[in-house]
Amino acid sequence: MTMSFPEFDAELAILLRDHIPGISAELTDFAVAYWDGHRVVYCFLRDDGNGKLDEEFDPTHYVWAEWHDEFVAWLADPRFSARAELIGWMNDAPPFDAGA
Repeated sequence: MTMSFPEFDAELAILLRDHIPGISAELTDFAVAYWDGHRVVYCFLRDDGNGKLDEEFDPTHYVWAEWHDEFVAWLADPRFSARAELIGWMNDAPPFDAGA
């Protein structure tokens, strides 16, 4: 199945919005994604193998064609996990309408 990145991102957003905060989509052995309340955020996992999140990345800045098959295959067999660090980040974040 061929899918553009915006199509994949929209599908993933639907799936992640259905979960409670702190849930991540385990896309690959090196990348996860989570819903921050407004959008899907993609993060690399740390290289030390501890499973913790590293830096955010934008898949459109990388070669989508290189990751396409792996990411689209994830849709056929989605895997999610709870991440305490995400819950902590979200609990510490100001409300989205703060300062508005």
